[in-house]
Amino acid sequence: MTEYFSRIAGIGAYLPEKVLTNAAMEAIVETSDAWIRERTGISQRHIAADGQYTSDLGVEASRRALDHAGLGPDDIDLIIVATATPDLTFPATATIVQHKLGVRHGCAFDVHAVCSGFIYAMSVADNFIRCGQARTALVIGAETFSRILDWTDRTTCVLFGDGAGAVVLSAEAGAPEDGKGLMKTHLRSDGSFCDLLYVDGGPSRTKTVGHLRMQGNQVFRHAVTKIAGSMTELADMAGVAIADIDWFVPHQANQRILLGVSSRLGIPEERVISTVSMHGNTSAASIPLAFEQAVRDGRIKRGDLVLMEALGGGFTWGAALARY
Repeated sequence: MTEYFSRIAGIGAYLPEKVLTNAAMEAIVETSDAWIRERTGISQRHIAADGQYTSDLGVEASRRALDHAGLGPDDIDLIIVATATPDLTFPATATIVQHKLGVRHGCAFDVHAVCSGFIYAMSVADNFIRCGQARTALVIGAETFSRILDWTDRTTCVLFGDGAGAVVLSAEAGAPEDGKGLMKTHLRSDGSFCDLLYVDGGPSRTKTVGHLRMQGNQVFRHAVTKIAGSMTELADMAGVAIADIDWFVPHQANQRILLGVSSRLGIPEERVISTVSMHGNTSAASIPLAFEQAVRDGRIKRGDLVLMEALGGGFTWGAALARY
């Protein structure tokens, strides 16, 4: 029986045109550019336009990923959208993306693991490919977090932005353990921490969408320890030393978290891809946005070993190791 692994065939990203700088935030909430930069490393974020939805961002990123892979909509037989801000309660945003792309076959569904969503979605798509249920998968992280922010809460509204990133995973014959394509993923969750990072609304409980709430100091502490632990365990599973990994592409939550994790594992700062300054925390979109930027500017090259990681509300967390 033929074994398959998932190769990253293409990657694309999209950020809305509207840019909200820290200086502009000063007119919205009591804050300052210096306060935001010192605590988060963020200088600006992108905001979706009125009438521009999560699916629209995902479609733009997907088209760019398909172009990068040299493929078209007819080549896709699986679409997974990782999002915590869907267009509608249902249907799945993935089916809306499927329709807008003109894909008329295969299947499409959403994965909801908040900021870890892209890692979860990659793992799910990889398993579809490994077992032969999909040949070419479009994995999308897309968010419009600006729609669930409390714009009077300076501790949260300055952190988040909107955006989307996508990768095309193609089935290739061979064993991923040979060091090709998506090699290993590691997923974890612990619902006992749900009150540290959550949205205070939902169809069943409040019949509303609600706003994002976070206990920042607690999230920071757990993020550093849990992410570092997941990265170490994944590297051990793959038989790879942390020192041998070329690039680390973390969830772009906060520059202090990025530095905390890299310091804990002894990772040189120059090997950590950081784009949080330019688009803030875009939740499930942040890893593919950072990955695409590093591919586009020439840092990440074919053959490089890349470790991705994230922690999101719930808590959910995890990591993925890939040979790009």
